[in-house]
Amino acid sequence: MSCATGASWIQETPLSIQIPVTPETPALIRSSDGGLVDWIRLLTETGTPQSLLRALDLIRDRDLGSGDFGRTMNIVILTFMQKVYPDIGTNIPLGTPSRNHIYTRILREAEGGNYVAPLSGSQDYLEYVLPFMALLSETKAELLLNAVPDLRRAEVLNPSAVLAPYFLGLVYERSGRRDEARIEYNRAWRLSEECYPAALGLARIMQREGQAQGAIRLLQDLVIRYPDHLSIKRELAFAYYRRGDWSRAEPAIAELLQRNSRDGEYILMQAHVLVEQGEFHKAQTPLDQYASINPNNPLYLFLRARVQAEGYHNRDAALNYLRSLLKSSTADDAMTVYAARMLMESNRIEDQYEGQDLLGRLLRVEQPSLGVLDLALQDAIHREAWEEAQSYLERLLDERRSVQDLLNAYKVFQGMGNSATALVFAQELHEGDPANEEGTIAYISALINTKRQDEARQMIENRLADMPGGAIKSTYYYLRSRTEDDEEAMLNALRASIFEDPRNLQALTALFEIYHQRKDERRALYYLKQALALAPDNPYLRRYADEYAL
Repeated sequence: MSCATGASWIQETPLSIQIPVTPETPALIRSSDGGLVDWIRLLTETGTPQSLLRALDLIRDRDLGSGDFGRTMNIVILTFMQKVYPDIGTNIPLGTPSRNHIYTRILREAEGGNYVAPLSGSQDYLEYVLPFMALLSETKAELLLNAVPDLRRAEVLNPSAVLAPYFLGLVYERSGRRDEARIEYNRAWRLSEECYPAALGLARIMQREGQAQGAIRLLQDLVIRYPDHLSIKRELAFAYYRRGDWSRAEPAIAELLQRNSRDGEYILMQAHVLVEQGEFHKAQTPLDQYASINPNNPLYLFLRARVQAEGYHNRDAALNYLRSLLKSSTADDAMTVYAARMLMESNRIEDQYEGQDLLGRLLRVEQPSLGVLDLALQDAIHREAWEEAQSYLERLLDERRSVQDLLNAYKVFQGMGNSATALVFAQELHEGDPANEEGTIAYISALINTKRQDEARQMIENRLADMPGGAIKSTYYYLRSRTEDDEEAMLNALRASIFEDPRNLQALTALFEIYHQRKDERRALYYLKQALALAPDNPYLRRYADEYAL
């Protein structure tokens, strides 16, 4: 599970699959006049919930449950219902199956995880699909693919039955062969709209291929059709969760936890959703509950760290959780980047070194993730290592080009002294979202840097006209100071900036520079100390700190 706080949506292909209305299976019509045994066998082979329940009814109504055939078919049918359609409850008393029947032997071996191949030359459909019960929870492709010839033969023996194509879909999905899985799931689903597990398989494949919204629409349709099926509701809740649709994921997960309050997977998902929504205090309850289930789970430790860091501003407690997470060697990239960022932002030198070392390890892999590059870029900008920053920036712009990437591009090229290129990125940022203050501030700064003072001044005055006080207004007063030619007018603008935000680093630095140039050491030292208190390791300020013997 990824732990990014935002989600970037993918342009998705419209859902081309429609829930079909399946006519009565032709094979069942043709066999309705045949013998009762063949009729029950054919209903069982068809493999839909309705046909399986109908077979059970026939065995009960015709009083076949005490004979070898009836007892054995009861076991076969109930196995399919419990394993393939667990949402549909059955309350049929089981007799003792015939010990010598081939189906009984296959199922007995399957319980131990042993796959029993069908007899050579067998024409019995069930002998080809029942052995797959041994592999229903298997994930190893090499074992699953061994079942393909038997399942293909089953498809030939009864083309109207849903179980063989559904099982083939599972094999191909778990083997990473999504195109073939999609074909088989579609085949099963089109044979019968009752085969909802095949539709769930299609939804999973769509999510993996970036068609999250299409998968959600499909699952929503299934919930309407089967309102009591928990497996569908679980898949829909997970789809909302994976997509980062927190407002929909929260009630969907809460409904599942009402049914089973000890479901660890969904308890942790609930905590994650609450953290992403900024509900840190509420997230403590599911996290406390999960602590008794698996306190070493990496996502659990990561969420605990985020609650401490973002909810309670307890950096030390957060770092304790993150260090436990890093020791386990199970942290994913997003978790490790978060830990490195927190360490690098610490006031303790030893923490900063630890964070730098962690970032260095992340960068040494052949293809660092975009999250790693983003952190490396922020660090290089902070150190004013502009050429290093540019090397990280190129891939971020090629593969993501977010608002933050464009803002960083402006900073990097301005830092390199390339004001014209910086203006290009700032203009793209501003035109993409004129209401974004950071983009507007970057664009005005770029106009000033390229000597387009009149345009910059006009934008500043328009913004200041109806802006409430605070840090943003302070920044615009600072920008106004940069458009002034008269030094007293410049000082007035900077004083107004400090009045709105006494912690405005740019305004404090500009005031220091003016008084430093005037040789007014008392005032220069006053503003330099304030600036250094905000940015003690700023390379530019450190040079003057040495000069003033601070």
